[in-house]
Amino acid sequence: MTQLLIGFVIALAVGLTGIGGGSFTVPALLLFAGLPAGEAVGTAFVFAGFVRLVAAPFYLFSRQIHSRYFWLLLRGAVPGLLSGTLVLRFVTARGGNSTVVILLGVVLALTAALHFAPRARKPEFIYRNSQWLPWLAFPIGVESGFSSAGAGALGTVLLLNYSEMTPSQVVGTDLLFGLVLAVIGGIFHWAIGSISSSVLFPLLLGGLPGVLLGCLLSRRIPAHRLRAVIALLALCGGLQLVVSGVKARSQRATNAPSDSTAENSPRSSPSPKCLN
Repeated sequence: MTQLLIGFVIALAVGLTGIGGGSFTVPALLLFAGLPAGEAVGTAFVFAGFVRLVAAPFYLFSRQIHSRYFWLLLRGAVPGLLSGTLVLRFVTARGGNSTVVILLGVVLALTAALHFAPRARKPEFIYRNSQWLPWLAFPIGVESGFSSAGAGALGTVLLLNYSEMTPSQVVGTDLLFGLVLAVIGGIFHWAIGSISSSVLFPLLLGGLPGVLLGCLLSRRIPAHRLRAVIALLALCGGLQLVVSGVKARSQRATNAPSDSTAENSPRSSPSPKCLN
């Protein structure tokens, strides 16, 4: 029941604004579902892919897509996505779950905080120097591969600041961009087995009606105000992950000396046999 509700609420937010899938799903799966960090990211990727696939027609039919900027974004973000996924696997294998939780919390919090950063508005820079856009999209791919989040929020910020597109073109282009990254990341995580099917299916059962309802309501509710609320909630979720990871590390550090003391304590010597 909890996973159905989580899927419904997250998908409703995605349907209303086009963003928020990974930013909400990863903290929810870590804090409430109790998944390991690697499985949480992989499951969030597949869930976000399905939800965006349902939401895409509602947004794409009413908004334009700038194909040139779309392909420029993918040229940089796809290699970054694969790099971020490999970094996640390496840190998970070497650093333990609490370390990855702290890193995920920091990344998600910073990503959400960028929503409130002042706009640079430099469309003439990219228009004249478009070869730089893949390099600017590369860290978005890395962040998305590591945390399954960021494609929607960071892609929107990048396109609003460094393109001459209208806001409607930005929404359509970024939605398709995030969808492609979610599909690629989901396939990659599915292939390496870092997905929890028992959690994914309840999320989808709750998410499909949630995203449909959100898309239907999106024409009546101003998305820009909801995006600020979603960014604030994602910021709080990222900070909560940092707190949880730090507590887990401190508990491990507290328990470690007692365990090592027990292991290193001298064994009681057997009593000598009586001599006859």
